[in-house]
Order: sequence, then structure tokens, then C-alpha cells
Amino acid sequence: MSQRRIIPLVVRPPAITRAQLAAPPPLSLYVHFPWCVQKCPYCDFNSHAVRDGIPEQAYLDALIADLEASLPQVWGRRVQSIFIGGGTPSLISAAGLERLLGDIRMRLPLAGDCEITLEANPGTVEAGHFADFRSAGVTRLSLGIQSFDDAFLTRIGRIHGGTEARRAAELAAKHFDTFNLDLMYALPGQSLAQALADVDTALSFKPPHLSCYHLTMEPNTAFGANPPADLPDDDTGADMQEAIEARLAQAGYQHYETSAFAQPGHRCRHNLNYWGFGDYLGIGAGAHGKLSSHTGIVREMRHKHPNAYLDGVAKGSAVQERREVGTEDLPFEFMMNALRLTDGVPAALFAERTGLPLAAIEATLVQARRDGLLEPDGERLRPSAKGQRFLNSLLERFLPEINTSAE
Repeated sequence: MSQRRIIPLVVRPPAITRAQLAAPPPLSLYVHFPWCVQKCPYCDFNSHAVRDGIPEQAYLDALIADLEASLPQVWGRRVQSIFIGGGTPSLISAAGLERLLGDIRMRLPLAGDCEITLEANPGTVEAGHFADFRSAGVTRLSLGIQSFDDAFLTRIGRIHGGTEARRAAELAAKHFDTFNLDLMYALPGQSLAQALADVDTALSFKPPHLSCYHLTMEPNTAFGANPPADLPDDDTGADMQEAIEARLAQAGYQHYETSAFAQPGHRCRHNLNYWGFGDYLGIGAGAHGKLSSHTGIVREMRHKHPNAYLDGVAKGSAVQERREVGTEDLPFEFMMNALRLTDGVPAALFAERTGLPLAAIEATLVQARRDGLLEPDGERLRPSAKGQRFLNSLLERFLPEINTSAE
């Protein structure tokens, strides 16, 4: 059902100490590949349609130069996961991917079980490379299926069809022990039965992981400027969400994050590090990073446009923005990630990852539990079913500003 009201927020005491971490959190590496064949009308990611070919070697050179310049910030820390996202990273050649991963291994110590994810689209050219990607060291493939229905794929501007989507899913299952299928629901003109049909088709390939996203009209996208006229209404979208969750639970999938479902042992470790407020170094055009040290927590963003990024790296300045996360912002930033997890996180993780005592937010936690938004278990920070439904209102309680608005 759609959200009907905004829950009043309470006044909170400000944080009283400067954040000091006893030890850095786990570290991941994000690599952004900004090109795709065609920009989808709903996409607000940093992606750019290929026009004159991809400057693959120049971009790989820039990525490694960017990484080398960043090494002092992560010196001696072991990388737990690597995620190569985009754009469409599967457009990179198999030789290029092998070079990239080899160069990363030469410069960063990787955990023995390091999870290495590559995003891919179901085009026939990229699908033919899946075996090569596995040989290069990729351990997890994430396929942007969105739908198996030709009509809906056309409506949302995808360049592949249902046959290609099925073939790509078959190849992913053949070459990877762990793979993810991305699906979207609440597509233009889609019914509840049609949304569930996509889920059932996905389940036929026995994916260890599924991501199911509600199509949203994001600003600065083609759909944001000109939304389709026949989008399902909010209540229909909510019905789809509930039905999908029930179908996947029946099939044995754990709903462990807002849009993520996994078979036991196949949760995405890279994303879990994000949601647990771990650290990640981001390299590539527009890549974001979060890094902790004894002096505090900083966020970085690389130059967004590929040409600006290449120029920045050449000048020794890949980073466009760098800011320290203020002590007053840490509770919200931590909770914004941790409360996406349906099981929440151990309460002790707040102090471990922010450097602040749990007492800094105790009054807010007590009130949220009284209002039924957090589970009463004092050992975990876990949203209740009501808290998951009203997640934005719950998160707003941890903002540094005092909010008291009500509908």
C-alpha cells in the first residue's frame, strides 16, 4: 500500500564527541566503466552512449594511474571485494578485463576469497564473453535483465530482447556459481500477473541472487522529463512488491535488503560492505568513495565526464570533490545504509564504523522503538516491518536538523 502519512520526528541531542575509529572497517574497490551502447530513458547513472568507439587502452591506463595515486590512502589494507559497474562494463574486451584485474592485483592485496563482480547486459556480443570473464577472475556476474518480455523491454528502451535475456541467463548459470539477475517491475502498462511472470521466468534459471527494483522516474532522465502515461499507480506497484516478495520467499530466497533477494550463502558481499558502512575506494569516471582513517571519514568523487576524468588523471588530479563527513552527519549516513538491511546490524557496529558512542543516538533509538519503527532488541539496530514501510521517515530522525513536520 502507498504511504499515507509522515510520522512526527523527535528532537535529538547533538553528537557530543569527535569521531575516532579504533580500527578501519573492511575495504572494497569500485571501478566505474562509463560507456554503454545506448542510454536508457530511466537511467540516472553516470553512463554515456558509445559514439566513436571506446578508448579502452587509454581508460585502463587512467584507471591504474588513478589507483596508484590513491594507494597512500589504503596502504596495507586488504581488499575484500571488487565491483566493476557502469555503464556496461561487459563492453570491455576480455583482454582488457584481464589486464585490469592483473594490474589491480599487482598493487593491492586481495583477500583469498575476494568477491569480484562484473555488471553485464544481455546483448549477444557481451554474452559470448562470459567464459573469458570467468577465466580473467570474475567470480560473480550481475545481469541487467529488467524483463524477459519483448514489449516491456521496448517500452523502457532496452536494446536486447527476451530471447537474448534468456540466453544470457543460461550462460551466466553455466559459467558462474554466483550470479545476479536484475529485474524491474511497475513498468509502463504492466499488470501484476505480467510482473510475476518475469519473476517466474527468472526463477527458471535458478539464479543464486535476484534484485527487484520498482521503476522510478528520476530527475534528469528522459522518463523524468516525459513519464510514460500508463505507469501503474502507487497501490498497484505496492501490490507487485508484496507479491514478488511472497513468491521469492516461497522459492527459498532471503529478502535481506530493500531490493535484494538471495539463496543462502549468496548475498552480495560488496553491497553488504556498503550497507555496513564499510570503506570503498572508487576509481573511474564519476566514481564515489568512502575512506576512514584515525583522523575521520572522507567521501570522494572523481570527475564525472569520461573526458574530464581522463584529463584530470593526466594532470594528477582525478578527484573532483573531497569532503570530510562531519560528526553531526555520521548517524544519518550510517543509518541510511544499515537500515536498508532487513535484519539490520549489530548495535555495536555503530561505534565501530562511526567512531561515536551509541549514546549519541540513544534518545532517538528509544523513541523509534516506542513508535514501532525499530525492533525492541537492544542488541541490533533493525527496522520493524513498519519501519521498512516508512523507511524515509525513520531515517529522517537521524538527520542533524530537527524535523517535526507532520501531514
